[in-house]
Amino acid sequence: MKCSSYYLFFDTISNKTRMAIIESLLRGPKSVNDICGSINEEQSKVSHSLKRMVECNFLDVKREGKQRIYRLNQETVVPILKLVDKHVSKFCNKECMRK
Repeated sequence: MKCSSYYLFFDTISNKTRMAIIESLLRGPKSVNDICGSINEEQSKVSHSLKRMVECNFLDVKREGKQRIYRLNQETVVPILKLVDKHVSKFCNKECMRK
């Protein structure tokens, strides 16, 4: 595994907009407009973030008519997020409550 792959992975999820997109998509697939509305961000900012997330396969995208529908990668990203939730619940909860 290349060292830069860790940087790329964690850099992708450390961005507030991209993390908000992930949280929004945990509730189900959405179009760009739906994502913009759910996270209250401009379309250009969301589109830029989506591009990065698709390039890194955090998201799957499919066309429905003129829209693109984005969904979290069910094979790898969703299980990673579940593992993160488990870790945070067990080890980081007290720290999260202080903030």
